[in-house]
Amino acid sequence: MGARVVDPLFEEALRLGDSCLVLAQRLSAWCGKAPILEEDIAVANVALDLIGQAQMWLGLAGEIEGRGRTPDDLAYKRDAGDFRNVLLVERPNGDFGQTLMRQYLFDAWHLPMLQALQRSSDARVAAIAEKAGKEVAYHLHRSRDLVIRLGDGSQESHRRMQAALDDLWPYTGELTHADAIEEELAASGVGADLAAIAAAYEAETASTLAQATLVLPKSGFMHKGGKTGVHTEHLGYLLAEMQFLQRAYPGATW
Repeated sequence: MGARVVDPLFEEALRLGDSCLVLAQRLSAWCGKAPILEEDIAVANVALDLIGQAQMWLGLAGEIEGRGRTPDDLAYKRDAGDFRNVLLVERPNGDFGQTLMRQYLFDAWHLPMLQALQRSSDARVAAIAEKAGKEVAYHLHRSRDLVIRLGDGSQESHRRMQAALDDLWPYTGELTHADAIEEELAASGVGADLAAIAAAYEAETASTLAQATLVLPKSGFMHKGGKTGVHTEHLGYLLAEMQFLQRAYPGATW
């Protein structure tokens, strides 16, 4: 039998939806545990926004696939190797500085990505990107402000934010590195030009990190694999918790 032909837009919808879903699951772990009440509420609201975005992208993926799978099916009934999220979002929460830095590094990519997708030749993609972009503009405003305030804050807050940047920066490479699927979508006008996204990402992070008095790691090494289903062990543990109910009681409803 020949290899299964993969629709590039199906893959891209999974990448966008899975990244939002996994990050939302990470953020939800802070509910009731954040350092202050305001942040507890803010983080929970960002997680809810991302869940809504994941539902839209996974709904599009299911529509393209044409096998009758719903967003819930794609969220709860796939194994880790079938997920297409970027590696950055599956990194553990760590301390609150680690969580904020992960959020900022994702937001700084997410907003220009959605802005580019608003010009997609596929009306479904453009509509989802327009709706999600309004929410993500707030996400970036918030995470950028906190990274600057904590990076350029006390000696201890600076130390924690620098440690978080050192740990997470090597997981940002695949955000802006285009593979054959993304190149095909960009050429057809459906997807975004990741070279342009990379330029916007570099400008945003350079400006913000300079204001935060934080320094990028000198090593240029970047991890990759998440977009093709090669993940760290952390995703398996996250999915075991997130998918438990549907795995233990298939088809359970409220």
